[in-house]
Amino acid sequence: MERVSYYLETPVGEIDPGVSLAEYGLESVYAFALCGDIEDKLGVTVEPTLVWDVDTVAALTVHLAGLVAELPSA
Repeated sequence: MERVSYYLETPVGEIDPGVSLAEYGLESVYAFALCGDIEDKLGVTVEPTLVWDVDTVAALTVHLAGLVAELPSA
């Protein structure tokens, strides 16, 4: 939520996790940057289109939780 808030320049409390990020006006360059942030933070590889494929914060969270759960244990 914090990274989405940053790129949307909108307070976290004003972002509805069930609303499409496209509806908020998230630009493609920021969607691409958000995917990079996700990769850096979680250590998973995501396609640059991920934000459009699962376009709400709620759906993105579920999807990312699944990817992290599939990571091999260290």
